[in-house]
Amino acid sequence: MAVVLEALASNLSNVLAKMARKEVGMLLGISDKIDSLRVRLDGLKEFLADAERRRITDLHVQGWVKELKDAMYDATDILELCQLKAMDQDSRRSNNPSLLSLRNPLNAHHIGSRIMALNQRLDGIKQRAEQFSFIKLDRYGDCSRTAQGHGLRRTTPELDRSGVVGNKIEQDTRRLVELLTREEEEASAASISSNVRVVAIVGVGGIGKTTLAQNIFNHQDIKEKFDKIIWLSINQEFSDPELVRTAITGAGGEHSGHQELSLLQPILREAISGKKIFLVMDDMWSVHAWNNSLRIPLVNSAAQGSWVLITTRDERVAREMKAIQPYHRVDILSRQDAWLLLKKQIASTLKDEYAIEKLKSTGFRILERCGGLPLAIKAIAGLLNHKEINEIEWGKVLRSPSWLVDGMPEEINHAIYLSYDDLDPHLKQCLLYCSLFPKYGKPNKHLIVEVWISEGFVNGKSNEPEELGKEYYNELIIRNLLQTMPGDNNNWTMHDVVRSFCRHVAKDEALPFHMEHLRVTDLDSNRYRWLCIQNELDWSAWQEQNSVRTLFFYGSTHIKLKANDLCSKFSNLRVLSIVYAQLATFDSLCQLKNLRHLYFSRTDIRSLPDGIGKMKFLEYIGITCCEQIQQLPGSIIKLERLRSLNLMGTNIKSIPRGFGRLTSLRTLYSFPAQMGSSSSKDEWCSLEELGPLSQLRDLHIKGLENVSASSSAAKAMLGAKKHLAIWWLECTDRQRDDGFLKEEGIISIDEQRRIKEVFDELCPSYCLEQLYIRGYFGWQLPKWMTSKASVRLDRLTSLKLDGLPCCTKLPDGLCQLSCLKLLQIRRAPAIERIGHEFLQIQQHNGDCHPSRAAVAFPILETLEFTVVLELEEWVWEEHIQAMPLLHELTLDRCKLRQLPLGLAENMPGL
Repeated sequence: MAVVLEALASNLSNVLAKMARKEVGMLLGISDKIDSLRVRLDGLKEFLADAERRRITDLHVQGWVKELKDAMYDATDILELCQLKAMDQDSRRSNNPSLLSLRNPLNAHHIGSRIMALNQRLDGIKQRAEQFSFIKLDRYGDCSRTAQGHGLRRTTPELDRSGVVGNKIEQDTRRLVELLTREEEEASAASISSNVRVVAIVGVGGIGKTTLAQNIFNHQDIKEKFDKIIWLSINQEFSDPELVRTAITGAGGEHSGHQELSLLQPILREAISGKKIFLVMDDMWSVHAWNNSLRIPLVNSAAQGSWVLITTRDERVAREMKAIQPYHRVDILSRQDAWLLLKKQIASTLKDEYAIEKLKSTGFRILERCGGLPLAIKAIAGLLNHKEINEIEWGKVLRSPSWLVDGMPEEINHAIYLSYDDLDPHLKQCLLYCSLFPKYGKPNKHLIVEVWISEGFVNGKSNEPEELGKEYYNELIIRNLLQTMPGDNNNWTMHDVVRSFCRHVAKDEALPFHMEHLRVTDLDSNRYRWLCIQNELDWSAWQEQNSVRTLFFYGSTHIKLKANDLCSKFSNLRVLSIVYAQLATFDSLCQLKNLRHLYFSRTDIRSLPDGIGKMKFLEYIGITCCEQIQQLPGSIIKLERLRSLNLMGTNIKSIPRGFGRLTSLRTLYSFPAQMGSSSSKDEWCSLEELGPLSQLRDLHIKGLENVSASSSAAKAMLGAKKHLAIWWLECTDRQRDDGFLKEEGIISIDEQRRIKEVFDELCPSYCLEQLYIRGYFGWQLPKWMTSKASVRLDRLTSLKLDGLPCCTKLPDGLCQLSCLKLLQIRRAPAIERIGHEFLQIQQHNGDCHPSRAAVAFPILETLEFTVVLELEEWVWEEHIQAMPLLHELTLDRCKLRQLPLGLAENMPGL
């Protein structure tokens, strides 16, 4: 079952709580029936925890749980219909005050009858619960509390050292590296060709095959021995063209976005021709990827001494690829190494290490049940991280009945189930949802949080569900159930073993249709709620699937999506995401009355329907990389619940007047700056529509060169936005990548003056944390970035300046930014000198002389100057203390011949 009972019950209670009950009763006359529904649901809640545990092994309980879930979903649908009808009548009453007591008896009768029928179903469900003798258990956790804490896996060659313990992996690495780098010998009889040989790493899921391959891939001897090293993550659900494109990029070639294998393979052959290649094919489930995509280009073009390293669970794959024998088998961790890994994952202080060591006996008994699998040990460590470090709490984990649960596939380690079982209901729900997605195209952190919210998984008392959702996300990472790329918290992966478990739990309600694994017969026996599809659909097969709430469609350039069929078949959708599809118009979109989240990416859609303002529940709209769309419908200003609007990669250059009515907006990307019609002498500017949007947290403004008067910029009232933390200011880029202007003489003195005045008025509040300015062509940066600014940006942690064609010097206030960790300056060809003002601390008395006590850039960690073409001098005055924590300095394409003497003295981390 995909949906966790308690999480669903919590969501339903949340819907009831959010309903304006008096208003709904006044409009529809059904408040008494809603009260009866509330009472019945409350009466069932005490059974939920026991039922949720028992349904995993008891088929009869499974049936009862499914029946209850269906009823709860139906209840949610009915209540939301009440809300829609109430909002519709309220809107009509506002437009016509004479209709103050309007009621629609037909609506009231229809909805009232449905609620009465539902109440009778719930009575029957509760009565049938008696046969199971459910006991009242403590709830897994209050779903309204915040998370507590300190798709498919796509691997990369980056190695996370926190998961590496013991000498065994280094010994295995040395042995395999020696094999791969020894001087050429005669190819063995098992070789696939005279110039390319294969070595295989074999073992069960979660045992560390990928970690060993990463260690080998990053070994210095490998980098020196081979001309090109390429990493491919294969998994079960790969795309042949995508695989070859990745290989071409890894080999230093250009694939030009080709989709056809017949066009891509010659490009790959050319890219690797005559070169000694080391190719890693990680997580192979069959030889299809090799035989169909890569074998011929490598065998025909790679130089003598090339190697392919594969990791696989299936020894038959190694045999069919003629890997040299014996295959390398990854052993389970030794008892001592397992203990070291567990401690490494849990201990954060010396005090923790001492306390953990005292629990060694219990810890070893827990580890015995993990079977020596690193993934299982990390999952258990994630669980123990949320327990007190004492014998009682660890003993509870050891004696948990979850270790004894039967009925799961053999490949699923019970440690994964135990870690899942320890989650609160809302976290279980979010984790199961993540297993829906394919290898490529998973939503990033921000998108996954938005769809969790849209599905009702994020319930709390806060008005900022996005922040609560981010806590959920971080919690799943801390528990090692989701993984992030090194240095990138926004993109996540899910290990195959965790994914297999989640799909087993969610199999009756979540259906990921990936590539050749599409089975239409699966549609006959279940009412699916979540679908992720990568194929063209036979719509006739979906006649009975009218309960779908989430649809993710990942197509390709040749797939045509039938919008009318989609909306008629999936009218209950809450989440709709369409990526890579031919979809020019979508007039039927307005049929999706319950939709919360709408996302289009890389489609040819030209417009949104004019009636989108009637979609009252819509909260998140993303239209990215859709170049055909040029304007928004005027009715979008009626979406009072809209919290996020992302227009990145579109050609939308204007917004409708009245946009400022969208006061619920938290994030706004690619907002176009525009002036009114010059022919009508209209002084309106789109920036003034930002004035009322006081709840903005993340804002990206483009086209600021279009603003003709600084007074228009002042109307944006950015300084009054006390929640604005992330801010992008952008003018249309007039520079090439090498820093030179695209056209000579295109920036006049008057233009430089005007853009400086506009930016001066765009002064942010003190809450700003990240600032990115791109394409700014003023001769000097805005005055609010100087030491004399009236607003101190004391919370700013990241400052990126890219494209400053006319700016001649850096402002003197940057060094006083006490929280700044990253400073990046790119394409600033007019800066010739970094003067004393760069490190000069302005004293409170106005004294500009350097201070011995003050430290410039006190916590700066990363400093970058790239394509600052005329930079020749960097002044560092005596006694200046600066950048004590700097550990990364980049100077690229500058004329600077020597570094200042004070640099080494102040920066021990470099």
